[in-house]
Amino acid sequence: MCGIVAYIGNRQCRKILLDGLKRLEYRGYDSAGIGILVHDNAMQTSGSNNGSKAAISIVKEAGKISELEAKLDGNGLDGTTGIGHTRWATHGVPNQANSHPHTDCSGEIAVVHNGIIENYAEIKEDLSAKGHIFLSETDTEVLPHLLEDYMKNETGGDLLIAMQKLLRKIRGSGAIVVMSASSQDELIAGRIASPLIVGISKEGNFFASDMPAVLEHTHNFIVINDFETVRITKDSVEIYDIDGNTLHREPFKVNWSMESAEKSGYEDFMLKEMFEQPYGIRETMRGRLSGSELNFDEINLSDTQIKKLKKIQIIACGTSYHAALTGKLIIEKWAKIPVEVDIGSEYRYRDPIIDENVLFIAITQSGETIDTLAAIKEARLKGAKVLAITNIVGSTAARESDSVVYTHAGPEIGVCATKTFTAQLMVMYLIGLYLARARGAMDNSMFSKILNELDIIPNKVQKILNNAPKIKRIADETYRYTCFLFLGRIFGFPMALEGALKLKEISYIHAEGYAAGEMKHGPIALTDTKTVVVGVIPRDHVYEKMLSNLQEVKARHARLFALVTEGDSNTGKYADYIFELPNTIEELYGILAVVPLQLYAYYIAKNHGRNVDQPRNLAKSVTVE
Repeated sequence: MCGIVAYIGNRQCRKILLDGLKRLEYRGYDSAGIGILVHDNAMQTSGSNNGSKAAISIVKEAGKISELEAKLDGNGLDGTTGIGHTRWATHGVPNQANSHPHTDCSGEIAVVHNGIIENYAEIKEDLSAKGHIFLSETDTEVLPHLLEDYMKNETGGDLLIAMQKLLRKIRGSGAIVVMSASSQDELIAGRIASPLIVGISKEGNFFASDMPAVLEHTHNFIVINDFETVRITKDSVEIYDIDGNTLHREPFKVNWSMESAEKSGYEDFMLKEMFEQPYGIRETMRGRLSGSELNFDEINLSDTQIKKLKKIQIIACGTSYHAALTGKLIIEKWAKIPVEVDIGSEYRYRDPIIDENVLFIAITQSGETIDTLAAIKEARLKGAKVLAITNIVGSTAARESDSVVYTHAGPEIGVCATKTFTAQLMVMYLIGLYLARARGAMDNSMFSKILNELDIIPNKVQKILNNAPKIKRIADETYRYTCFLFLGRIFGFPMALEGALKLKEISYIHAEGYAAGEMKHGPIALTDTKTVVVGVIPRDHVYEKMLSNLQEVKARHARLFALVTEGDSNTGKYADYIFELPNTIEELYGILAVVPLQLYAYYIAKNHGRNVDQPRNLAKSVTVE
């Protein structure tokens, strides 16, 4: 997830682009750049572009937008047409070379892009064979080179037709905006599965990945749909389908405040990020899961090395620890490899036993969690091969590990992890499946069944989110209770822990997560009329045992809220509140169950008037021991 802003009109655009990027810095913050079409002095004097020579001038810098602004200060660069980008890295570390905009060989075409090009490697290989030279590690850089190739050899220099051909060629996702020194009076854009809007004003027109970028200039917008291409000039907007047919779409007007627009109309970043989970899960699968194939070269282990693994150790803290517990269950069941899970802050103090046939997996949302970094160092000193799972390209965990798997959840502004957690769960599913395949521990039928179910999990998460008002009603009726116990078994247990953690983090109410079978070993003493028990009870092989555990707490007069599989008419006989989860295989119920638990914590906290984006005493990244 990155930020895009572009402008063509009557005004000088440098400040417009910089201000827009600042408004989008929540979408990307590790590098930024702008490209401006600069005309010769004769044009600047006459105010006309006709017949004048033009060149694209690009300035970009790693780091925050303030560093780009400082680099631009005093250099005089300006013009009436430009594109800007703030990056959240996916391919290649955050540095100047990998920052956008990217250009073709001649510098005549400049592109900014938000998304992932799955087949960029094969496109890059084809273009390299034709003499194209690439300067970055990014997937995006193939786009201006591909457009250059089309314009020279297939479209007679027509940038719009070249964009339409490009959308047919690439696989993946992208909001793509391009300008060309030879097409001075237009900006061209296309979209596949990544947000793109057009802003319309009397002083010119805009492209942006989100409304906050241009809301101070216009409140009139058009949303671009998948596989559509768009041409804007300073006073016109033309929209086309993939075949070049003209489409007509009236602009709509929004009356959001700037703060509301940054949150896409949601009340809080946390709520927005929970509703972004289908996108984050899908992006994390993109390029790795394709039809009946699973590609996971990032793991950087041969099949022979995988078969020799004696043990896997997974280290994490906080919410990531709950993803690690799920990873243990998945890998042991599917790949038949013993797995140990450790809390990062404890790991290095227990003198762990490691040898060369142990794979060490570190899970850290930020890539900067100090206890997890210390555990990575300890594991490497003892000879383990270290695999990091993180959301941040170029983070310390990524740099200090032998290999890295990135979640592609996008930037997470809310302190409490939501969409990064479900992205971590998806990575654990994919790793478990990949290891199982490499070790021959799973037959083709089961492998295909799981792949197919993973492919539609984002749709099932969306179905849960569509039913969020029901969760709110349950929260409205239970938020005054002072003790909450979250219970689960097997794949539901880590989600019970995560549900309790979310409630503690943002509502400041006492909550505990337990393996349901452990209730009789102490926690049941807490259950009374002031207690709410939240049970994760899908239709799995421990369903009946879980039902018995819930009946035990119900007999102690606790209020019971149960997450069940759709169509379960039995649990409702005992539970006060029911929320149905879409049907799936039992290993995947965790990624579905955690979404209503996140929503439940959110709505309870809001009823108490809490600041859910910045809960007290917590930080997004824990960098002190």
